[in-house]
Amino acid sequence: MRFTSALKTVAIGFALTASGVAFAQGGGGGGNAEEMKKAEAAVRAQDNAKSLGTETVVKLPPATVPADPQNIWDLDLSSGGRVRIQLRPDIAPNHVERIKELTRQGFYNGLKFHRVIPGFMAQGGDPKGDGTGGSQLPDLKAEFNVMPHLRGTVSMARAQSEDSANSQFFIVLLPRMQLDKKYTVFGRVIEGMQYVDAIHQGEPPADPSVILQASIESDGKPPFTAAPPPPPAPPVSIIDTPAPKKVAPKKK
Repeated sequence: MRFTSALKTVAIGFALTASGVAFAQGGGGGGNAEEMKKAEAAVRAQDNAKSLGTETVVKLPPATVPADPQNIWDLDLSSGGRVRIQLRPDIAPNHVERIKELTRQGFYNGLKFHRVIPGFMAQGGDPKGDGTGGSQLPDLKAEFNVMPHLRGTVSMARAQSEDSANSQFFIVLLPRMQLDKKYTVFGRVIEGMQYVDAIHQGEPPADPSVILQASIESDGKPPFTAAPPPPPAPPVSIIDTPAPKKVAPKKK
């Protein structure tokens, strides 16, 4: 401590000399005391600048990442086609792992988009279809991150608790920055947004759109399309036909 104090005294002395102020021993006048305070403030400012320079700079994740089939979530929708979603394990590793696990279980196949608000978002992933359900797996701890809720952002739905996300997710239709750092962003649509726009609207929709098949692209599943409805049966026509005449047997 004494050594540090001595160094600071020397530094103050240099600061005073550089500013043209005489550094006198003993009790100087009021002007010298004022200059001493300024010199000490200058030294403290230099110390703060050095400490800030040594702090670790927080690196923000990239806005986009190269497409990797192991981290692309394919959703084949009844609204028209395949939606490709780039998953982001670099910002939400546990949420991405949950999506992959449930997808490979076939959990999402056949589930409805039960809440679709125009200009806001389309929400799905609930086996009950009313917003209250989830998987049998435990809820996830929040992984809030700096990624914004832009058009095409895919984020995890949750209840009031920050650590209540499970299986439900939503796809953002238009930017909603007020959701940032309140819901865990884990991906973004990179292809097929027109099929998201075509998801039937409502809370709930009268005729909900469905996830026909969810898959991880590296698993190589081809796009799944709904079977066309069977052709209508031909109309049945009833024609009155006369009853066959009875013919008496010939006499032998």
